[in-house]
Amino acid sequence: MFRFCALLVTGLCCPGLALAADWARFRGPNGTGAVDDSLVPEKWSASDVRKVAAPGRGNSSPIVSKDKIFVQSASEDGRDRMLVCIDAGTLKQDWIAKVPGGKGKTHAKNSLASSTPAADGERIYCLFWDGSDISLHAFDYAGKHLWNTPLGKFTSQHGAGHSPVVFNGKVFLNNDQDGHAEFQCFDAASGKKLWSVERTAYRTCYSSPFLLPDGKGGTEVVVSSTAGLAGYDPDTGKPNWQWTWSFDAMALRTVGCAVASSDQNIIFAISGDGNGARHMVAVRRGSNPELIWEKKRGTPYVPCPLVQGDYVYWISDNGFAMCCEAKTGNIVWDEHLTSGVTSSPVLVNGRIYAVNEKGSLFVFAAKPKFELLHKAELGEQVYASPAVADGRLYVRGQQHLFVIGKK
Repeated sequence: MFRFCALLVTGLCCPGLALAADWARFRGPNGTGAVDDSLVPEKWSASDVRKVAAPGRGNSSPIVSKDKIFVQSASEDGRDRMLVCIDAGTLKQDWIAKVPGGKGKTHAKNSLASSTPAADGERIYCLFWDGSDISLHAFDYAGKHLWNTPLGKFTSQHGAGHSPVVFNGKVFLNNDQDGHAEFQCFDAASGKKLWSVERTAYRTCYSSPFLLPDGKGGTEVVVSSTAGLAGYDPDTGKPNWQWTWSFDAMALRTVGCAVASSDQNIIFAISGDGNGARHMVAVRRGSNPELIWEKKRGTPYVPCPLVQGDYVYWISDNGFAMCCEAKTGNIVWDEHLTSGVTSSPVLVNGRIYAVNEKGSLFVFAAKPKFELLHKAELGEQVYASPAVADGRLYVRGQQHLFVIGKK
């Protein structure tokens, strides 16, 4: 537990740069997608890549906690949902925990197991979708099922895929779906609902919350969705501030997660639609939140942005890598790197690692001048976002988990 808490505190103090250790939730330390890990290689050869068969199918991203790798999956016939545990040292499967499932309608790039688990050193928390209903589960590190909290029917044209976040003995879930949106908080030890806050519902959103200092010596949990941005008291659910998103035409959905500026005062959030519509905003949080700048083209819909220092970096769904000034939104550079990107990039030691749907992995510098450092082929489709822990880059493909880095 100490290791996780120390890491989270580091992420709160400097959201663009956290020390390498566990990658215990979607997008790693506090959802930033960024770590300082000098052991992750900038370049490598095919012989430096190991791969482990990943049971079943799913787009769940891997997490790493207490030297264990966890990923969610669904059986080939759709009857089971699984939490798979792999030993990070031996890369051998430790155990699989299963709960009943069924088939459900999904977007072509979604799966029956797209939610990413979260861990706190005591338990692993999973959101499972059985094709109709969703439920929150907890397991111990030996695979024992501890509790299950049913959350009812999930309504979306694209299927489920949102991920829980755990902090200070509480599990948070942005349960946003077609026609109903609710930000929920559960007791991590028992699964009991502690509080919930209704949010304006539009279209299903998949963005995960993250934590920031509240400016009063405490912490607030920040949520983004079509409704807008808000900061909540993690103990009570009371809103500290709210900003309402305004769109020119149809309301756009948030899939990629928001991130904060290096000084933690500005939130960068993205939204979009399959028709190509995009809207990225930079909002100064506080009692009177203010829109600093916005962009309506060239920004990502599914891949999450990254922040380092005075710059925001992203790769768009159609493969344009871009850098802009955090304070102004002015574009510094843009490069048509590839095409077809669903996975979110990660920032490691000043380098950005991005993988496209075909399994091409690019490494480029997080600098105000574009520099491609390396390109490699995994030879397998990739829709999940990478994880980074203890000198290794973990990439979940459609059939395998790829491990790049020290043995």
